[in-house]
Parts: sequence; structure tokens; C-alpha cells
Amino acid sequence: MHTMTSRRYDAVLFDLLTALLDSWSLWNAVAGGPEAGRRWRAEYLRITYCTGGYRPYEDLVAEAAASVGLPPASATELEERYGELRPWPGVTQVLQALAARSVPLGVVTNCSERLGRIAAGCVGVEFGAVVTAERAGFYKPDPRPYQLGLEELGVDASRCLFVAGSSYDLVGTAKVGLATYWHDRVGMPAPESAPVPLAHEPTLDLLPAFVEGADGPASPWQKTREH
Repeated sequence: MHTMTSRRYDAVLFDLLTALLDSWSLWNAVAGGPEAGRRWRAEYLRITYCTGGYRPYEDLVAEAAASVGLPPASATELEERYGELRPWPGVTQVLQALAARSVPLGVVTNCSERLGRIAAGCVGVEFGAVVTAERAGFYKPDPRPYQLGLEELGVDASRCLFVAGSSYDLVGTAKVGLATYWHDRVGMPAPESAPVPLAHEPTLDLLPAFVEGADGPASPWQKTREH
């Protein structure tokens, strides 16, 4: 186990497809526009949230497409274009800064193993753990994917920060006791049952200071930020 006690957190786990990558733009492009893309993604998130035990990720994406009236080929096109995924502006630089400070980094993603590896390779940094729903055997917000990420980074939940992208992660991280920084790039509503994150920010700009524990009485990451 990592025992670096001078920091607030010894390691950071990330959601991949929303916290780090702008996968929403790719879904919108495949769907033919932002409105159709968001409906498709919202339906996919709803289905995934209720799934629990792993079923093929590609099947869930196809079911969501059919449910919102998109052509059957949409899911296949999305899969074929996964290598086009790009990080949100500033994300790679923030993660590189954390890596330069020897902070272990990992991702926990609701994805198939093959597509999850492709997506992780689009971020531009090396991860110490890449946990997919397929490998964990369960979809988030089930506790098991998060727990596997902690095991593979060799850190206790109390010493690790999770950076959420989807609001559904707030439910899952609470089950594991993971402190959560919500990188809310897309303005998602939170489920009614979701706990309040430690931080609710539109960027990752504050993340390095948050991890290091450079705080004071007026620290912006000590309170939820409203959008």
C-alpha cells in the first residue's frame, strides 16, 4: 500500500469516458447532432445504471440507440470510431502534472475491455490501472469496479480520490467510501439519491492542489459549486 501521508490523497482514480474524454462529441457526431446524441447517451446511461452484472457493452449501446430511434448501424459506427476520442481541453496537462509528482493514476470505466483500452490510450498519459466493466464483471455504480481499481493501484479507499464524470458515479463511489471530485463538463443532473461530491467543478484546474491538500478556510474545493 502507498503510505505517502503528506498529501491529502495518495492516488487518483478517474471515470474515463466523461471525466477525461469528450466522448459526448463523438456520440453526437454519430447520432447526427447534439440533441439525438444526448438522448442516445442518456438512454445508454439509464440502461447501464440498471444492468449490474456485465453484459456486452456494445449490446447496451445498440439497445439504447434502438430505444431512441437511431439506425441499427449507429452502435457499430461508434465502435469503429473509438480511436477518434479526445480529452477535454486541459485534461492531459493536469494528469501529466500529477504523474510528474508521482501520483498513481488509474481509470474505472463502463466499457468493454477492447474499447476501454483504446479509449485510455487517447488520454495521453500512462495509467497504473485500467479497469473496465468487462474485466470487473460488473458495471458501475456496482462497488466492484471501483474496488478493483483500488486493488490494482494498491491504495485504500480512504487515501484515494475519485474523479467522476457522470453523476451516476456519485452513487457508486459512496458505496466504497471514495471521496469524489465531480468534473461536470456536460452539466448533467444528479440522481435524487446521489451524495454531494467534495467538489463540483467544470474543469480539472483545481485537481492538483486538491490532491496535494493545499487548502485553507476559503478553499473553493471544500464546497459544491453550483452551475
